Amino acid sequence: MADRSFLEWPFFDDHHRRLADELDAWCAANLTGEHGADVDDACRALVRQLGEAGWLRYCVPAAYGGIHERLDVRSLAIVRETLARHDGLADFAFAMQGLGSGTISLFGNEEQKSFYLPSVAAGREIAAFALSEPDAGSDVAALETTFWPDREGLNVRGTKTFISNGGIADFYVVFAREEGTSGSGGISAIVVPGARIDASERIEVIAPHPLATLRIDTFTSHASLIGERGRGFAQAMATLDFFRTTVGAAALGFARRALDEATARVRDRRLRGAALADNAVVQSMLAEMALDVDAAALLVYRAAWIRDVQDRRNTREAAMAKLFATDSAQQVIDKAVQLFGGLGVTKGCIVERLYREIRALRIYEGASEVQKVVIARHHLAEAAR
Repeated sequence: MADRSFLEWPFFDDHHRRLADELDAWCAANLTGEHGADVDDACRALVRQLGEAGWLRYCVPAAYGGIHERLDVRSLAIVRETLARHDGLADFAFAMQGLGSGTISLFGNEEQKSFYLPSVAAGREIAAFALSEPDAGSDVAALETTFWPDREGLNVRGTKTFISNGGIADFYVVFAREEGTSGSGGISAIVVPGARIDASERIEVIAPHPLATLRIDTFTSHASLIGERGRGFAQAMATLDFFRTTVGAAALGFARRALDEATARVRDRRLRGAALADNAVVQSMLAEMALDVDAAALLVYRAAWIRDVQDRRNTREAAMAKLFATDSAQQVIDKAVQLFGGLGVTKGCIVERLYREIRALRIYEGASEVQKVVIARHHLAEAAR
C-alpha cells in the first residue's frame, strides 16, 4: 500500500481525501496495468470505462457534467497520481481528456462548451490538444500551421506531430497562425472534427500510447474558433499552466509505485542469510527515493493549492512541480530497477514498465530545460522588483 499520509496535509479538503480513497479502491478492482497489442482499442476502452465510472467528470466544469463548478487542480492531480500508480495508460486516457478539452473549458463559448464537454465527461468522445509541430516544439510562437478566413468559414492547413490521441480523437483543438501574421500574436485556437484530419502516420514510442503526426487541410465554420481571434498563444500557455501540475502528479504516482515495489522486493529478497533491506547501501537508496517522493508531492500539491485556493496563475510553481517531480521520478524508478537486479529489466516486470513510462514526462508539456528557463525568468523578474 502506498503512503497516504500526504492526504493529511493542509493542501486538501475532505472531499479530496474521499476522492483519493474511492479512486484507489476502484483502481484496485478494475485496472490491471496490462493491455493487449492494440493500444488504440485499449485507450478507447479506458476512456469509456473512466467515463462510465464518473472519473472523467473531474475534467470539465459542473455546468457541463463535471464535479466542481470550475476545474479543481488538486482533484485532477489526485486522480492522475492514483491512476498512474495503478496503470500508466489509464492515466494517459484521463489526462488527454482534460488537456484536449481544457482550452474549451477555459476559453470556449457557451455553445462550444455545451456541445463538446458533456461528451468528454461521459467518455463518449475523445479529445486531443494539437500544438506541437516538426519545427515548433518548445518554441510555440514559431508554429507554421496556418488558417485563413473567408465569408463561409476557416481554411486550416499544416502539420502537427507527437499529438496524443492522434488517430483516435473525435475532435482536435488545433493551434494555427492566421495567414500573413508572425510571432505569437497571430495564433488562434480552432476545434476541428477528427474525421477531417489525416492521422494515418502513427508514432510508436517506448511506452505504447496513441500518437500521430497530423496532416491538416480542411475547412471548418467560423463557430469553430475558440475565444478571441489571435489569442491562441495565450490560451495554449494558460491551458498548459493549468494541466502542467498534473504531469508532476502522474510522475509522482509512477515514483510511489516504484518505491513500493522496491521496498517489497528488498524486504523479501535475501542475501547471505539476511534481508536485502538490512544492507546499508540499500537503505541509503530507499532513503533517497522516499525523500524524492515526499519533496515532489510537496511541490505538486503546493502548485495545485495556489491555483485552486489563492486563485492565481501558478506558472512558476507549476514549472517547479513538473521539473522536480518528473526528473526525480526518473531517478526513483532507476533505483528501483537497480534494486530488482536482472529482473528489473525483464519485460513484464512492473519496474521495467515504469522505466519506459516515465521518460516521456520529462519532455511533453514543456521539457525539463524549458521549465528551468521559466523558473529563472520568474526568479529574475521577482528580484528586479
